[in-house]
Amino acid sequence: MSTGSGRAGSGKRDAGSDVVQNGRSRPQAEESSMENGRSSDHADDGRVRIFDTTLRDGEQAPGCTMTLEEKVAVAHQLARLKVDVIEAGFPAASEGDWTAVNQIAREVGGLYGPDICGLARAKERDIDLCWTAVEPAANARIHIVLATSDLHMKHKLGMTRAQVVAAVAAAVSHACSLGGQVEFSAEDAVRTDPQFLYEVLTAALDCGATTLNVPDTVGYSTPDEYGALVSGVRANVPGIERATVSAHCHDDLGLAVANSLAAARAGARQVECTINGIGERAGNAALEEFVMALHTRGQFFGLHTSIETRALARTSRLVSQCTGVPVPPNKAIVGANAFAHEAGIHQDGVLKNRLTYEIMSAETVGWDGVGLVLGKHSGRHALRVKTEALGYELTDDELSRVFAQFKELADRKKLVDEQDIHGLLFPFVAGSLQLQLESKA
Repeated sequence: MSTGSGRAGSGKRDAGSDVVQNGRSRPQAEESSMENGRSSDHADDGRVRIFDTTLRDGEQAPGCTMTLEEKVAVAHQLARLKVDVIEAGFPAASEGDWTAVNQIAREVGGLYGPDICGLARAKERDIDLCWTAVEPAANARIHIVLATSDLHMKHKLGMTRAQVVAAVAAAVSHACSLGGQVEFSAEDAVRTDPQFLYEVLTAALDCGATTLNVPDTVGYSTPDEYGALVSGVRANVPGIERATVSAHCHDDLGLAVANSLAAARAGARQVECTINGIGERAGNAALEEFVMALHTRGQFFGLHTSIETRALARTSRLVSQCTGVPVPPNKAIVGANAFAHEAGIHQDGVLKNRLTYEIMSAETVGWDGVGLVLGKHSGRHALRVKTEALGYELTDDELSRVFAQFKELADRKKLVDEQDIHGLLFPFVAGSLQLQLESKA
């Protein structure tokens, strides 16, 4: 595991009040308005930054482990998707994780690519390993996490509130002394005493953190509560305008996306999520669902992202392939049935005007065309469209006879596929050929 610098001339923070970047010194106050070369002007432009943690929190889900090659492939696809931040892993967890994060930082973390982030506990060794892993990226980030709820402090950490505040201040200060951006997460923020949460976040901010994350670590919150939590942080942490407030929600009650949307409405301008919603226990907020909610309901939310939505379906399929976890067919946005229609009434409406039963176009998320599923609920209109797509031209009388046979078959099978349709149409094709032969004779 390498511990040497991976990037020549990286900006380092001196012990004094000045910062050296590329051989030039500038006041630390000036540095607070920059994030590793990127402006951190927090004037609200309505854009929500997408922090993808598929390769870290997502991979922690049972059965979702990926190889180095798979992680790098997913990272390249996330860059094509135009996520703002890729949390590439937990470098201190293993040499393999460090290697993956470091390779992603080198290959994907270009000047105009996503920020590359690594997770670290509030321990100096974790932070140092994280920095050496992400440092090759043009825009590198150290993500420090420490629990703040009384439950976690008592039973997991064995620390007092004062000790936690001191540990956060020391960890963030050390990370900032190395360089890059620093994000602090108050683990189990939802179950943390609000006044203590404000105190911890204030300490992290004063020590140089530029992103403050308030996770619903156990998926306990509701949208109203979580939105109020974010509002409380924005109202009660002095200097919060210097930082980005981030949301990170788990799906234990099926509310991760709803809670993330509530946080964005309350002023969170970074949302942490995963492709296909994979993650610990019931998973994380699904990136594709959060993004398309803002995209589809733009007038309601007044917010947007920089995501290339047409890459969503491909990204979903790649993550499913790499993790071996199939996407449920009824999964919103990227499931096989998301734009499929079997009911005859629905099929007829969609064929006449897709807006009758689709609130977004399949092409917007990378699917192709209208998905008509032929089954016992399908009608004549859908059957005609399907037969024409297969190259058959039927008279109304022929269609009526095929439709009757189709209904009988559909009662015996869940779905009628193209091979079945060819079989139903064969007698008509054969009869037509026989008539042509007889006329030529």
